[in-house]
Amino acid sequence: MTEYFEVETEAAEQSIDITERVKEIVKRVAPETGTAQIMVLHSTAAVVVNETADPNIGKDVLRALDAFAPRRNDWLHDRIDDNAHSHVKASLLGPSEVVPVVSGELLLGTWQGIWLFEFDGPRTRRVAVHVSA
Repeated sequence: MTEYFEVETEAAEQSIDITERVKEIVKRVAPETGTAQIMVLHSTAAVVVNETADPNIGKDVLRALDAFAPRRNDWLHDRIDDNAHSHVKASLLGPSEVVPVVSGELLLGTWQGIWLFEFDGPRTRRVAVHVSA
């Protein structure tokens, strides 16, 4: 079963904790065991599992990615769209994560949660959660 939700981002680059929204979907679908794949349906955003208890982690990830893929770098794609850095950052992190479902709940570590990273906002981002038994 697949469900979707939207996230309204507010900045050009932003990290957003989407863990609770994913948990709500998994709880509603309620498989005893299986997997949940969380995928952002855009090429300039990403989904990762990492610590969400401290929002500074998301900020630190954004800062680190700026060192790898700065906004200005004579990117070839900027001749078309001026957002090559966004595509590169999204490619480094990836569009999806797969999380086990055990006893009807996401199997995440104590500090783990699910981040949506925006690299070309603000925009409305669509996220798919596919739960398999």
